[in-house]
Amino acid sequence: MSRLLVLTAMNLEARALARELGLARRSSSPFPRFAGGRIEVVPVGLRASRLEARWLAGGAPALVVSAGTCGALSPVLAGPGALVLPREVLTLSGARLAVDPAGHARAMAAAARAGRAATVEPLLTASAIVESPEAKAALRRDTGAVAVDMESAAILAAAARRGVPAVVVRAVSDTATQRVPRELGDLVDDEGRTQPGRAAALVLRRPALLGRALALRRGAAVALTAVAQVLAEIAEGEV
Repeated sequence: MSRLLVLTAMNLEARALARELGLARRSSSPFPRFAGGRIEVVPVGLRASRLEARWLAGGAPALVVSAGTCGALSPVLAGPGALVLPREVLTLSGARLAVDPAGHARAMAAAARAGRAATVEPLLTASAIVESPEAKAALRRDTGAVAVDMESAAILAAAARRGVPAVVVRAVSDTATQRVPRELGDLVDDEGRTQPGRAAALVLRRPALLGRALALRRGAAVALTAVAQVLAEIAEGEV
C-alpha cells in the first residue's frame, strides 16, 4: 500500500490532524507518530528541528506532505481556513524550492473534491514569527509570497535529497491584518510542544495576550480541519 507521510511542526498540529483523520498513535514509537490506512503523521518540531531524527524508516513514502497552519501575508487570504497549496516555497535567502508537479496536481484535485478553493501562489518559509501587519505587508511586497510558515522549505529540501516527491498543504490560522505576539512563540519548545507552565506565567504577566492566544487557537482549529479534509482526499486517490 502506498504511504502518505505528513510532516507537521507542532505536536498540537499532528494530534489535531490525527483526530480529524481517525489515526491512532503508535505506542511503540519514542516520539509522537500517528497512523492509519495510507496516512502517517509525524511532528518534526519548529523550523523542522527534529526532521532528520524523525524521518521514518521502512521504505520511502510515495509522497511527503508539509502540512499544518500558516500565516497570511496577503489580504486576499481573508480568513482562517484559507487553503494554500503553493507551487513553490521561497526562503529569505532567495532560494526557490518547487513542489512535485504530479503531487501538486493530486493535491489540487483533492481540494476540489473537498469543496475547497486554494491559492497556488508562493509560500515563504521564515525563521521566526512574523508579528505585525506591517511586517507581513513588507514580506508580501518584497517576496511575492501570500503566506508564511517556518518548516516547509526544510521539508522540501529533505525530500529532494532523498528523491521523494513532496508538496505543501497549509491553511491560514492568522490573517494579514492580525498581530501575532512574538511572546506566544516562546510557549512552544523546539519539539513543537506547548508549555502550560510558560503559558500560565505569561498570561499572569500580560493578561491582554489571552484573548489573542485564544483567537489564534480558534484560527488554527479551522485551518487544520481544512488541511485534514484535503489530506483525506489525497489518501483516497492514487498517491
